[in-house]
Amino acid sequence: MSFTERFLQLRKQNGLTQQQMAETVGIHITQVKRYEAGETQPSLEVLKKVAVAFGVTTDWLIFEEGEREPQDELKLKFEAVTHMDEEERRSILVVLDAMILRYQTKRSPPKSAAPTN
Repeated sequence: MSFTERFLQLRKQNGLTQQQMAETVGIHITQVKRYEAGETQPSLEVLKKVAVAFGVTTDWLIFEEGEREPQDELKLKFEAVTHMDEEERRSILVVLDAMILRYQTKRSPPKSAAPTN
């Protein structure tokens, strides 16, 4: 789905007129009409405003489904973690460390007991 489609989807899902959409995002109604007609693309500043106003990510607004690689998605999640407070980051690291240890334990061959004499 393109930005044009997602922008229109957000407006309709929230039951907004074009004027209300403009007011919500903080742009002129002419821009709303241009975005919905696919005549122009938003600036980074407008993308941020739309994302914040509707609680979506800028990635969701601009990338087609499946366009981003899974590795990119993981990088984005780690980037989001860097913006969290210290306590939240520590909690996430504890969970991540536990999951990595679990994975490594499952993959490593069992160690045989040392022979006793």
